[in-house]
Amino acid sequence: MSGGVDSTVAAILLQEQGYTVAGITLRVWDYISAGCKEKENGCCSIEAISNAKEIASQLGIEHYVLDYRKEFEQSVVQNFISEYFYGRTPNPCVLCNKYIKWDALLKKAEQLNCEFLATGHYAKLRYENNRYILSKGIDDTKDQSYFLWCLSQESLSRTIFPLGNFTKKEVRKISAEHGFTDVANKNESYEICFIPDNNYQEFLSRRINESGKKINEGDFVSEDGTVIGKHRGYPYYTVGQRKGLKIAVGEPLFITKIIPGENKIVVGKKENAMEQRMTVQNINLIKYENLREDFRVLTKVRYRDSGTTGVINQYYIPDNQKIFLNIIFDQKVFAVTPGQSAVFYEGDDVVGGGIIEKTFSCSQ
Repeated sequence: MSGGVDSTVAAILLQEQGYTVAGITLRVWDYISAGCKEKENGCCSIEAISNAKEIASQLGIEHYVLDYRKEFEQSVVQNFISEYFYGRTPNPCVLCNKYIKWDALLKKAEQLNCEFLATGHYAKLRYENNRYILSKGIDDTKDQSYFLWCLSQESLSRTIFPLGNFTKKEVRKISAEHGFTDVANKNESYEICFIPDNNYQEFLSRRINESGKKINEGDFVSEDGTVIGKHRGYPYYTVGQRKGLKIAVGEPLFITKIIPGENKIVVGKKENAMEQRMTVQNINLIKYENLREDFRVLTKVRYRDSGTTGVINQYYIPDNQKIFLNIIFDQKVFAVTPGQSAVFYEGDDVVGGGIIEKTFSCSQ
């Protein structure tokens, strides 16, 4: 329970369905020590924890606050920082879902003798052909299946998504009808919970300074290698970025590639940031146990991406048992970014997902 409308209504719906419900709120970040006390609007802020406890009391359910700051730092924050050092752009919500909101919470659920874990995510789940199948929630504007691709069959088997068949508008209405008017009218936060001001560059700079490391300025180079400007350090940038480059050449430029070993950032026109092939690693399959080659999917390369159709043209498991996929899109896609999640869909169903490793132009 975050103290927000989604988890509140999830608890309400479960109670109405006859479940015995307990609420759990996670503390994964120390807002006060981070100097963000005036901006305590995150899902795990002191204010959110207090709100969740009050809501649980009004619903007549037990409430627990779990301190997972250490685990969150190790599995989510450190990965976030290291990925930028590798010139990649991470998605911390995906790792948080896997390692904190499911792996860790399911262990707590066992201690509480709870059979299921329920969340306020807008997604649906069904059991079919001996598989637990994740699919999109009915509200296209709120669907969160993209962030859940990494959940295992074991985790999904113990999961309930009460909000999958509701729109956000309907959820707010249910909250108000049950007397939680203030909760129903709460604004949503789209920021990373441990970066409440949404300034990840400043966060990285602070953590880099704390570690004693140093990030040097480097060169912006054109596609042909010509130096055309200076950047403040490659970890502070991401593929597809246009704003904040401070390069004046008379036309918009976009970051097309980051080269950490040389501290160089390649920039070019928008068409230079278009890719038609990519390799995806750390695959987790949901709908099927195995995939055939030339399997057609719609792939989302970022959360707000509408998706692009294409085929999985290679699928293999090397000796280390990590599954890799090669995807060829039917058309070029803008800013396919290493480190981000690629999620594959068949209709509304999540086939699986993975982490974008490499991209290629259609000529490569």
